[in-house]
Amino acid sequence: MKHLLGAIAFGAALSAAGTLAHAQGAASFYKGKTVNLVVGFSAGGGYDSYGRLLARHLGRHIPGQPDVIVQNLPGAGSLNAVRQLEATQSKEGTYITTFNPALIVDSLLYPEKTRFKFADVNWIGSMAPEVRVCVVMASTGIKNWEDMIKRKEVIVGATAKGTAAYVNGAILHNMFGVPIKQVLGFPGGAEQKLAMERGELDGDCGSWSSVDQDWIKQKKIVPIVSFSPTGAADLPKEVPFIGKFVTKKEQQDVLDIFTTAGELGRPFIMAKAVPEDRVAAIRVAFEAALKDKQLLADAEKLSLPIQLLPGSRAADIIERVYKASPDAIEKARQAAE
Repeated sequence: MKHLLGAIAFGAALSAAGTLAHAQGAASFYKGKTVNLVVGFSAGGGYDSYGRLLARHLGRHIPGQPDVIVQNLPGAGSLNAVRQLEATQSKEGTYITTFNPALIVDSLLYPEKTRFKFADVNWIGSMAPEVRVCVVMASTGIKNWEDMIKRKEVIVGATAKGTAAYVNGAILHNMFGVPIKQVLGFPGGAEQKLAMERGELDGDCGSWSSVDQDWIKQKKIVPIVSFSPTGAADLPKEVPFIGKFVTKKEQQDVLDIFTTAGELGRPFIMAKAVPEDRVAAIRVAFEAALKDKQLLADAEKLSLPIQLLPGSRAADIIERVYKASPDAIEKARQAAE
C-alpha cells in the first residue's frame, strides 16, 4: 500500500510539474505579445459583440497577460477568417478565431468548396449555445407559422450561402414549403438590421441573442419558429421548435446534422499547429474568463447569454458530426440548397 501511495503521489507531482512547466512556457511566449481575436464578420453583429466582450477580459487570464485586440475579417460567411488560420503567423498561438458554426455543416456537405475540416483545428470552446430563430418584422402582419406559410413571399437576408441563417431559410423552404426568398451579400448582422428597418427585408433566420433588445421590448419583431429544442429564457414559450413540423424520419436525420451549429453557438478556435502548451493556456484562460465576474456583469448589460462549452467537449461534438452517414449527408445537402 505504501508503494502504491508513493507511486500515486509521485505521479501527481510529475503532473503538477508538467502543468507548471507548460504555464511557464506559455507565459514566456505571451509576455509582451498581442493576441489577435479575429471575428469573421463586420462590427456590430452578434459574433462581433461576443468577440469584443471576450477580448476585454481574456488577456488578464492568459499567462504573461498579453494585450488582446479584435480584428474584423468579414467575407464568405466567416470562412475567410477561418482560412486565415492556415497563415504562418496564426500557427504561433497569437490568433484566435470566432466564426459561424454553420460552416462546419458546410464543410461536411460541400468539402470541395469549403476546403477546410474543423476536426483539424484546436477547439478553445464556446461562449454560449445558440438559439436560432426565424423572426419577422411586426409590420409584415405575419403573426405565426400559419401566416408565414400563406404568404406569397417572405424575404430574409444572410451574409452568404452556407451560413446558419441561410441554411435555416433553406430548410424552411426545401423541407417545409415556406415561401422564403433569401437575399445574400450582407457583411454582417448590423447591415441586415438596417435593411429590416427600411423594409427591404421581412425578417431574419439568425441568432435570437443578436435580435435588437429594443425590438423585442417594443414588439417590433415576431418570433415565428425556433431551430433549438431547448429555446431561450426570454423566447416566448408559444414559439414552436421546427421539429414539431417533422413528418418523416429523413427530415429528422437532416435536422440532427444542422442543429450542431446551435450546440456550438459562439465558438473559438486556433490553428492545429499551435504548440500544445499555448493551446492549453488559452483554453484555461478562456474558461476562467467566462467565470470572471467582470465579464459576466458586462454580458448581462449587453444581454449576451453566457454558457461555457469547454474545448474538449466542442471537439467531441465535431467528431460526432463527421461520423454522419453518406445518406444523411446527401439529404442534408439537398435541404440546404
